[in-house]
Amino acid sequence: MTKVSRLNRRTVDAEAAATQFDARELMASLPHLPGVYRMFDAAGGALYVGKARDLKKRVASYFQKSGHEPRIAAMIAQVARVETTAVRSEGEALLLENNLIKALEPRYNILYRDDKSYPYICLSGDAYPQLRFHRGTLDRKHRYFGPFPSAGAVREGIALLQKVFQLRTCENTVFANRSRPCMLHQIDRCTAPCVNMISEADYQQDVRSALMFLQGKTDEVLAMLKRQMEEASSKLDFEKAARVRDKIGRLQLLQSRQFVESSTAGDIDVVVAVLEDNVFAVNAVMIRGGRHVGDRTFFPRHAEAVDEADVVGAFLAQHYVERPVPRTIIAPQAGDAGTLADVLSEQSGNKVEIVTNPGGERRVWVTMATQNATLAIRQKLAQTATQEDRLAAMQQALQLPQTAQRVECFDVSHTMGEAAVASCVIFDRLAMQTSEYRRFNVTPEQAGDDYAAMREALTRRTARIVAGEYPAPDLLVIDGGRGQVNVAAEVLAEQGLHQTALIGIAKGPERKPGLEEIVFPGRDDVLHLPPDHPGLHLLQQVRDEAHRFAIQGHRARRAKARNTSSLQEISGIGAKRRQALLAHFGGLKGMQSASVEDLARVPGISHALAERIYAQLH
Repeated sequence: MTKVSRLNRRTVDAEAAATQFDARELMASLPHLPGVYRMFDAAGGALYVGKARDLKKRVASYFQKSGHEPRIAAMIAQVARVETTAVRSEGEALLLENNLIKALEPRYNILYRDDKSYPYICLSGDAYPQLRFHRGTLDRKHRYFGPFPSAGAVREGIALLQKVFQLRTCENTVFANRSRPCMLHQIDRCTAPCVNMISEADYQQDVRSALMFLQGKTDEVLAMLKRQMEEASSKLDFEKAARVRDKIGRLQLLQSRQFVESSTAGDIDVVVAVLEDNVFAVNAVMIRGGRHVGDRTFFPRHAEAVDEADVVGAFLAQHYVERPVPRTIIAPQAGDAGTLADVLSEQSGNKVEIVTNPGGERRVWVTMATQNATLAIRQKLAQTATQEDRLAAMQQALQLPQTAQRVECFDVSHTMGEAAVASCVIFDRLAMQTSEYRRFNVTPEQAGDDYAAMREALTRRTARIVAGEYPAPDLLVIDGGRGQVNVAAEVLAEQGLHQTALIGIAKGPERKPGLEEIVFPGRDDVLHLPPDHPGLHLLQQVRDEAHRFAIQGHRARRAKARNTSSLQEISGIGAKRRQALLAHFGGLKGMQSASVEDLARVPGISHALAERIYAQLH
């Protein structure tokens, strides 16, 4: 049966199942209550998840009315089963709908990539609070500011706070064991509280100033610093007055460079959707403490034939529900978002306002978000066109069919045979598919045997391809020369994947980019593509990504082994004691420099056990 006939058969089956679906029986059983409905096709695939103020009226509108737009009509034609869940309120329905959309990823819902967590600036709850980067669950012992659009924005904010307020960033284990100031103190990035070069009271003043600055109270911070400088001068403490003067200068310089600043802004997100060349983009501009800290653009899936209100509404629900949310969200295209605002207010414990008719400076931010979204669409379209050209050039150079789209690339990384890791990266649908990347911890019989490591990784991967867990690649790329390619060819033959195209990309005698040799199995000759060949650029991109991913995994595995292997060999040291030791000394190096008495001070470590640990480490 041909591919087309199979598709036609599935369509006929779905239509037949939809015909058998009795909408009248469903309507009779539905209540006039708020809830969530889920539509499924004959194969059990999720078609759509929606919420309703009145389940009976909302679901009936699909099956009792005619003249639906083509997208909705196509969906209704495939419905074979409808499931409903009644809840107590429309707010509960919104929460349940959001969870089900993320879990089921229905074909006709607008979907956004689920970014699990956003980064924050954290001020720890210690006597001398530490300034640090945080991502993950929030702990009530500490204070958090954000979320921020990217890790880079957080690190930039931390660097800025270091320059102005000179708060410590070192870990507690380092802070507790310093005997002299570190380099950060010498370059005026820290006041060295670790060696008492600043009093606790003065350090807490700096912390309060930093907190006010993070809350957008820059003018108040400047006024407070000026008072401190005047008080120090009146007491003839000119050294302290000079330090405060320098902080004022740095803060004023920062204030003059700030692109977006508003003393009344607080924490605000500006959300705008733009449609251009049939591509939707949603841009979220983040204002934190009155300062523009960055933006992020999202490209929704399944957004064909919908309007801006649907796209923005789906974004607001999927992005903010069950996540930290600012007190104000400016979304001119959101439509009626009263229920969502109530849910977010209850979730955050503060009143959350969704503004749909902004004025004044807020309109400027909306314009900025619109420009960002438009630029992102154009960049995406340009990148797509470039990748199409590269893919076509690669297909022609390697004599692949025009249907060849999926490329898998393998690389192996290790240090003198230690902690070998093989990587598998995927290029498909004109982009690197990071969610499909895989790593393999490989253990060849002889350490450093790249061929055996490659064989193990490929065998494990192809076995799962043959089992139907992953699609077969149209092209398999090996980062290596003829030896690795021959191993890969043997594995493909053993697994029955003879038809899979295979090449190796080697760096060539001079090992310079642009002079790579493309190696084919069973052929003595190699292919040299010109340095400016688009197809070579695609192969280099995939190869470099496999190399980066393998090195990243190898370094993590090696660090883990070096930090724990010595301790795992000591009887009486379990996971909790091992963790306590590493946390207390900041790692294996700190433990190696500790005496028996130092080791015995760790909770749970007796003097006899400390002696065994010391003997093992020395």
